[in-house]
Amino acid sequence: MALNNKDAIIKILKNSTTNQTKKKKLKNYHSGDIADALASLTKEERFKAYEIFGVEKTAEIFSFFDNPEDYIEELKADKAADILDELDSDEAINILDELDDDFKQHLISLMEEETRKKVEALDKKDDETIGSYMSDNYITINEGATIKEAMSSLIKDAGEHDNINTLYVIDKENHLLGAVRLKDLILARKDDSLEKIIISSFPSVLETEIVSEIIQTLKDYSEESIPIIDNENKLLGVISLDTIIEAADEEMTEDYAKLGGLTEIVDVDESPFYSVKKRIPWLVVLLFLGIIVSTVTGTFETVIAAIPVAVFFQSMVLDMAGNVGTQSLAVTIRTISDEDMKKKQIRKLIGKEILVGFINGIIIAIIAFAFVLVYLTVKRQIITGDEFKILDVLKISAIISTSLLLAMTASSAVGSFFPILLDKIHIDPAVASGPFITTFNDIIAIFLYYGLIYLFLIVLHI
Repeated sequence: MALNNKDAIIKILKNSTTNQTKKKKLKNYHSGDIADALASLTKEERFKAYEIFGVEKTAEIFSFFDNPEDYIEELKADKAADILDELDSDEAINILDELDDDFKQHLISLMEEETRKKVEALDKKDDETIGSYMSDNYITINEGATIKEAMSSLIKDAGEHDNINTLYVIDKENHLLGAVRLKDLILARKDDSLEKIIISSFPSVLETEIVSEIIQTLKDYSEESIPIIDNENKLLGVISLDTIIEAADEEMTEDYAKLGGLTEIVDVDESPFYSVKKRIPWLVVLLFLGIIVSTVTGTFETVIAAIPVAVFFQSMVLDMAGNVGTQSLAVTIRTISDEDMKKKQIRKLIGKEILVGFINGIIIAIIAFAFVLVYLTVKRQIITGDEFKILDVLKISAIISTSLLLAMTASSAVGSFFPILLDKIHIDPAVASGPFITTFNDIIAIFLYYGLIYLFLIVLHI
């Protein structure tokens, strides 16, 4: 049976041959497979492997570790600094940010001056901005260069930068003038003018742009890298497609956490007490909102006393309203994240969600009417011990189904309108939505449910 790459790499590393022989045998294996293999070895075995590969190759392998900071912490400070020096500045700062602050600063002090300055500049940037994701893995071509000179620049810098499919053209003051595709450069004749193949309208992004507001636009370009500029159009760095996807994934994960009423993403390694500290503020707020729900329910005490069977179906009405509201909320938050959405489209979205809620409400109301009618007919002595007349059963079934219809329609309206309103007043809808909308919909559903029972069965005696 053939070995998979991981097992084959481990076998080579544990072989008794010389380091030179091992290095030669491992040459054609992908760094990702090597990282996967090293993760299965002991610390001492990894140290021996690092000696075989050398600093440059080891740094490449580190970029494929799932948690590279764990392996950096195993190393002596000078060795760790050497590896960080070989990484792109954005990769280096991502690892450093996961380390203890004192160790982080010590490693930065040991790094080469040029790399240290780049890392320190990134470290000072706001984590919410595109600038914090900036990489120095790119190649530039000077304005006015010939095709031959441009090729020479590419060959010269390609050893240090593997992001070569797009090259950026700059002037003497480092202003971004455009981009050149590697394919176009290769196909151009050496006597051609570089201006013929420059894409002057190539997309770029300001370093101060907020990641959550522009990440979808960056994804839509599908470029391997996009230049990052300052307010004077000077080229500062690039953001790679891999980083864009990673940032988008982080945004989705954060939104998921917020929808669950969490202030931060949960880390499996954090202490239980720290998790409690993050979650308790939201739970306290939701506790008081829950008290409001209970208070609203308490105002209909006379209804419950007169018609106890009403309590039996309360949770069904509340749950359906909550489910519909959550569906509309999810659709709305996903839609308003698209910056190209116009006011007319947003109004159309709200109208559509209300209509969908109404139609779903009709279907669920019909099903609920039939279910409640059959259930109470079969078991007329439920809760009170008094047998209901068939007319009473019909009335209660009709009120429950009507409550479902109105509550589901109202919940769809709240679930679509509320996040749009928050977005308009510059409050993250993912933070304030989730559990809050569910609780708000509970209040509406209780008012509608018990209000209809009170109106028709107690006040009007229908």
